[in-house]
Amino acid sequence: MIRVKIILFVLSFVWISLLVRVFYLSIQSNNYYETLSHRNTIKTELLSPIRGEIHDRNNIPIAINELGFRIQVLPHLSGKKNIEKLEEEISFIASLIKDINQTKLIKKYKKYDSYYNHDNIDVIDFISYQDIVPIYSKLNLRENIKIVPSPKRKYPYKEIAAHVLGYVAKANKKDVEKDPLLKLIGSVGKSGVERYYNRYLEGEAGEKQVQVSASNEQIEVLSSKSPIENRNLTLSIDIELEKYISELFKGKTGSVVVMDINGSILSASSFPEYDLNAFVFGISSKDWRELISSVDSPFTNKLVNGLYPPGSTIKTGLGLLYITSGISEWWYATCSGSMTLGNRNFRCWKHDGHEKTTIRKAIRESCDDYFYKGSLKVGIATMSQGLMRYGLGQKTGIDLPNEFIGTVPSRAWKRHKFNQPWYIGETLNTSIGQGDFLTTPVQIAQFTALMATGKLVKPTIAYEMNGERKKPEFSEVLNASEKKRLPIIQRAMIDVCNHPKGTATHYLHSKVKIAGKTGTAQVVGISQEVVKRLKEHEMEKYRRSHAWFTTYGPYKHPQYIVTVLVEHGGHGGAAAGSIVSKIYNRLYEDGYITSRY
Repeated sequence: MIRVKIILFVLSFVWISLLVRVFYLSIQSNNYYETLSHRNTIKTELLSPIRGEIHDRNNIPIAINELGFRIQVLPHLSGKKNIEKLEEEISFIASLIKDINQTKLIKKYKKYDSYYNHDNIDVIDFISYQDIVPIYSKLNLRENIKIVPSPKRKYPYKEIAAHVLGYVAKANKKDVEKDPLLKLIGSVGKSGVERYYNRYLEGEAGEKQVQVSASNEQIEVLSSKSPIENRNLTLSIDIELEKYISELFKGKTGSVVVMDINGSILSASSFPEYDLNAFVFGISSKDWRELISSVDSPFTNKLVNGLYPPGSTIKTGLGLLYITSGISEWWYATCSGSMTLGNRNFRCWKHDGHEKTTIRKAIRESCDDYFYKGSLKVGIATMSQGLMRYGLGQKTGIDLPNEFIGTVPSRAWKRHKFNQPWYIGETLNTSIGQGDFLTTPVQIAQFTALMATGKLVKPTIAYEMNGERKKPEFSEVLNASEKKRLPIIQRAMIDVCNHPKGTATHYLHSKVKIAGKTGTAQVVGISQEVVKRLKEHEMEKYRRSHAWFTTYGPYKHPQYIVTVLVEHGGHGGAAAGSIVSKIYNRLYEDGYITSRY
């Protein structure tokens, strides 16, 4: 009897368990399986946005999208069972498109094909609209081949303004990790404004929900959200002016900045330039090696990444610090051509000296001795702190990636960098923009704008975004005493370009009356044993000094800053005077400058 009860109990337990399981599967888990079924039949597809175009200030397109397509092959064809199918599809593509290397296409396919990849694989990155039209229908009939719209970035002006514009290239794994949208788009801004404004230009993906069958065939489009795209960017640069300046700089290396007094960049060039189109789908190893191994550094954006001793260009700011830090504007130094400090002889560029020299004459004729002796009165702390307040040794804030900050030497800087004490001779070197002093061309342009207007302006390249104009940004960095005495410096800068003894006067032929400061930045030291220095043109090219000439004009009512750096050019006025003159003439002829004075 007990055995019968046990058997009945076990049978009852089993039947009850089965009934509970049936109830769970049919009723309780209905929602779960209904959701799972829905997921299996509803597929979400992301829609790639079209990258915004870039225009210059006159609405001339300078970075556009050329209509084209990608050719894809379905995944999972590289295994032993399907390899013949893959070879057949690649062979078919090659029969329709000339100059296709089948072996490379198969290798490319295999690189991205895996058990875990369910996305179609690109075998042809770009084919133009004109080339796809005759073969579109034939390719479209192949079930393993897909044709996808794929605009290609194109730069109509090739190398002009290359370092400002930057370029678009294929996104790598790091890029995709930072911005998942790039997996869909495939390309990303790598330099210049293409990189700085990449998120804006790339837009936002759209979305489409479609109902599919068990075999993944589309049955119905359930919903669709268009991508946010065509976010065009207008730059402040004038591409025709850029082209003109590029012609002026043929055979030279260096940089040019043309900026209005509100900080809007009209032209910004780094030389030598390079063709941006070469990078869109990957540059060849040979061309890449030539670029990065060139002694002239064409791949370096010298505007913000080129660091150079500023030479005498900073004498204007130092002069302002001198006459507002205890030195009278009437104080003079007697320049004999050199100054002895300890066992070292600090020479002025003029062998016979400038004799009695006040601040105005010191800037006009670029007397080194005046600044040597003035620096001993003022001290490195006042000099370095003041120059950093004037914008040197820090980022300008320009909308270009990876801007360098340069170096304004000081006791604290040297202790931090080298753990060494400061020597008085370094103060003298700093006073003429040499030693460890380093700046970028954009910093010198911003610094010159401060001398012209009394305001530290933020340089900008973007002119209009989302239909809104960029507003100028200024910083008030001068104290009351500096503002009051700034006209003394401005008169000296006018002398540089107009006085018979000005360092730039004899090299100018500008229709616009300008003010400025020349600079000659040594790149090699000169031994104390050298009695008679070689002239710049007598030296080997790469031992010659860098030539600076930074200006504003017209001198009575400043409208534009023009800063020119000629690498290994020698004397600032001689190397850059003609270039600066022609730029101002062009600005006047094009109506950017409305008054000669």
